[in-house]
Amino acid sequence: MFFYMKIHLPNSAFLGNIDPFIESFDSTDSSKLEITANKKWISIHPVILSMVASIGLSIQDKSRINCEDFEATSKHYLERMGLFDFLGVESGMQITEHEPAGRFIPLTQITNSEQQTRFITEMIPLLHLQPEQAEPIKYVISELVRNVLDHARTTQGALVCAQFYKKSNTIRIGVADVGIGVYSTIRASHRVSDDMEAIRKALQPGITGTTSKEGGTELNAGAGLFFIKSIAKVNRDFFIIYSGNAMFKLLKTPASSKRITLHSDPFDDRSSKKDNLPNFSGTVVGIDISLNRNQAFDYLLDLIRDTYFDRIKIKKKEKFKRAKFT
Repeated sequence: MFFYMKIHLPNSAFLGNIDPFIESFDSTDSSKLEITANKKWISIHPVILSMVASIGLSIQDKSRINCEDFEATSKHYLERMGLFDFLGVESGMQITEHEPAGRFIPLTQITNSEQQTRFITEMIPLLHLQPEQAEPIKYVISELVRNVLDHARTTQGALVCAQFYKKSNTIRIGVADVGIGVYSTIRASHRVSDDMEAIRKALQPGITGTTSKEGGTELNAGAGLFFIKSIAKVNRDFFIIYSGNAMFKLLKTPASSKRITLHSDPFDDRSSKKDNLPNFSGTVVGIDISLNRNQAFDYLLDLIRDTYFDRIKIKKKEKFKRAKFT
């Protein structure tokens, strides 16, 4: 009997309903990959493409990748986004590649800071915004990729893609890697018992895997993922992070909630948490940003900064109270 890592691409999977896709992922044998897909149509979030591409890229022997002959009419979307190239699979399609600017950024592998800068530059036309309005989104990409380059310990780097959805005026972003995962990164400097606790720590301000010092270091303040989660919350959008066997999903803040409060502990946010999922060795992060509800970046940073420093002050007071002098 042959065992494969199995992935099924459903007809629809976005951050709000991504759970069934993750739950169906079979990571039995990481040296082989079998991909199946819905027969009629496929409409999926860029984060799924990033995850699948990162897995495919990690398998050196491409003959161990079995990709069924997709029948869905939306197969051309997977081809245009570059998925088959990263899988090393012939799609059997000949398509005319239209200029992606203003609509999407196909799957891109980023292994160094120069490639990261180039990717962010290419994203600017995708945003349909003035440069100053695009700052939160540029920050999201920069921080997510930097996390991979600094912590994932993988020569493969980050797999990134993004798409603009005109009807909802939303940009959706996905970043994935097959590195050491959040648990191994956080455990290097902090006590954590499992993947979910590691994700919880990683989303808190002032926590970084590079030091046990509260507030991080001069080079890494441990605020990147907290800032990104906060951007999604202020804009009433989804955010997910999946690593190991755990996934944290920030749910949309209801429109009826006129005041949005930023929490240093992600478990205090309106969210869903699962820690019995198929194991994914690396890290997957997805975020939606609704452009027509994008807050002024200065205002957003003020909110984040206040929450961040409030938490650092509280932690330092707690440590002082616990100290014993002789």
